[in-house]
Amino acid sequence: MAATIEPPYARIAAELSRRIADRELLPGDKVPSTRQVAQEFGVALATATKALDVLRTEGLVVTRPRSGTVVAPRRGAKAGEPAAELTRARVVEEAVAIADVEGLEAVSMRAVAGRCGVAPMSLYRFVEDKEQLVELMGDTMYGSREFTVDESDPWRAQVESIARELWRLHRAHPWLGRIQPLTRPLPLPGIIRLGDRLLGALEGLDLPPKLHFDVHVLLYTHVVGLAMNVEREDEAVSLTGVSSEEWTDLQYLPKFGDDAFMSSVPHFAKLFGPTGSMSDGYDMDLDDLFELGLGVILDGVEALAARLK
Repeated sequence: MAATIEPPYARIAAELSRRIADRELLPGDKVPSTRQVAQEFGVALATATKALDVLRTEGLVVTRPRSGTVVAPRRGAKAGEPAAELTRARVVEEAVAIADVEGLEAVSMRAVAGRCGVAPMSLYRFVEDKEQLVELMGDTMYGSREFTVDESDPWRAQVESIARELWRLHRAHPWLGRIQPLTRPLPLPGIIRLGDRLLGALEGLDLPPKLHFDVHVLLYTHVVGLAMNVEREDEAVSLTGVSSEEWTDLQYLPKFGDDAFMSSVPHFAKLFGPTGSMSDGYDMDLDDLFELGLGVILDGVEALAARLK
């Protein structure tokens, strides 16, 4: 019988696992990027990505925002310390911890069980499947914020307070937007309560019922749409080892240095050409964009409400 040939990604994952086990790579050390793995082992980027995914699934590495992929802390209680009791709350907490660092796709029953130090089947005493686990994660996070306002404040101050608290929540947990698609929202108690508070804050505008509800949806999507880019950028940095600023320079500087191309886009040339008003470049700041967008939306809604009276 012919011997089974080990696929390249498995061979690479085994070698990187050995380096971690032999402490050639210590907890917190950066793991070679996908591109570096591909170059070292002479494989395609897809193969390198699959090898690193194996390490993530096994809990050997984690991806941290703006730090890339690093060796995970060694699991297990310290000597003499009892293991934490396995409860539904703990299962959800560990799943959230994975999603915060590695993204929602990294959450699996196996990965959560690894963090809890139990067999995957043990989790099914507390959750039916990953789908229910993800719903519990979302409801727990939305329920962790009160979104309270002073109802005696003007409507705009109330809306701004709720929106900023929602922005902070999604900034901290950008995967949240992926569990709550706009066209098929889950009826999570936590998010329904948030929506109720936002609708209450908007009552001061005295809008028609459908417009009233539309505005609350628009405000929610403004927050979620921006915050989801945090997770996408973290994933891109992990896969490529290139920051957004470096990527933008690589993609756009050749274009903006091409006189023939810039002559075809005069408005971009006015901003980014050699004598443009932003010739040094544009630095995107998501927090600034959130505040700008919130102000524009509320100014527009306020003007619309005045025209309807």
